[in-house]
Amino acid sequence: MKKTLLAFFNLLLILKLSAQQPDKIYMPSIHSVKLFVSGNQSSYPIIQLNSTMSLELHFDDLSNNVKNYNYTYVLCDANWNPVDLSAFDFLQGFTQGRLNQYRNSSVAKTSYVHYQALLPDKSCMPKLSGNYLLKVYLNGDTSKLGFTRRLLVLDNILSIGAKVTQPFATQLFRTHQKIQFTFDKTKLNVLNPQQQIKVVVLQNYRWDNAVTGIQPTFMRGNIFEYSSDNTVFPGGREYRWADLRSFRFQSERVDSANLNTSPFNVYLKPDPQRTNLRYVTYVDLNGAYEISATDVNNPWWQGDYANVHFSFVPQNPAAFSNEKVYLIGELATGNCDNAECELTYNADKKIFEKTLLLKQGYYYYTYITKSTNNKNTIIETQDTEGNYSETENSYTILVYYRSFSDRSDELVGATTIDSRNMIQGQ
Repeated sequence: MKKTLLAFFNLLLILKLSAQQPDKIYMPSIHSVKLFVSGNQSSYPIIQLNSTMSLELHFDDLSNNVKNYNYTYVLCDANWNPVDLSAFDFLQGFTQGRLNQYRNSSVAKTSYVHYQALLPDKSCMPKLSGNYLLKVYLNGDTSKLGFTRRLLVLDNILSIGAKVTQPFATQLFRTHQKIQFTFDKTKLNVLNPQQQIKVVVLQNYRWDNAVTGIQPTFMRGNIFEYSSDNTVFPGGREYRWADLRSFRFQSERVDSANLNTSPFNVYLKPDPQRTNLRYVTYVDLNGAYEISATDVNNPWWQGDYANVHFSFVPQNPAAFSNEKVYLIGELATGNCDNAECELTYNADKKIFEKTLLLKQGYYYYTYITKSTNNKNTIIETQDTEGNYSETENSYTILVYYRSFSDRSDELVGATTIDSRNMIQGQ
């Protein structure tokens, strides 16, 4: 009877954890959540197992009251489902930590409390490689969830060789990009590749259009080669930008600003549909954003907030009647799974509009469409930005391995390659 009750409660816990989405803010007072490799705001939170690498966590609570925030990690499989393991099996030290470093905002017209931390702390840190969900919650009560963020812990066993090429298909040659890669599995005990090896390919660290479930095209001894057309991505176009480092001295992307309100109201210049515009190359951060300011010393607790108004101007609004338009980038947790970043159509102005509360910084973003066809979700940049094979994109290849005696997927290989200069890194 006791075993049955224990299994039942474990099942309830797993179902509860499964309902919690990665990269989601649950408390409306929390804004500007950033998790990155220490010293590099545009980096993705990937750390080496048993290394001295650290991540910086930053976020603001606009309720302006100091609160007791705790955090923990949840180990997930390659599909971001919580694994059926006790926290003591994958965490070293305590099962939760406390965020002790905070500071009230100063100078800013909008009041908030800024929290920050260096993670992982020695008192609570992952001891297995794989996908982790960082959970931040109130007063040690996980039901009072503030937000979640993805975190990757890498045990770098595999060396991955990758390159970006143009697809062979004529209709995709000038619009798409193909990723080819190989790795040597010698150090892994692989008896059944289909069950034990899982590969994920990300474009600009987006999970909404990640390629998963792919199998090797060729297996030559211990060398696995992936070169099929399953790893083909639309090229898109360079990300749009908004320089919001100062609300008083507006950049060229700002149309107007009202500084008599709290928060401020900033109206960006309308974004035209770029499908038929000539391709232009420039440097961007592939959807990331950086908290920075030109008129204060420390933007983390002195930066101000504004309601930033975005508008997308379609050439033919009727063409979007069966599609939803989203604003995506790190400002929207990087994907179109966030319903709060869906634009609303203004029939009077014949434009799509969205307002986001943003902190001073430099933001990169783009527009995508989302539609459903035969129960399949289609995410495209073709109707909003156009697709070009020349576009600079970053691609990240993640390789997971599970032995027959384990109940979790180990992250044993990861590399990131740039489509333009072919430089690999982690």
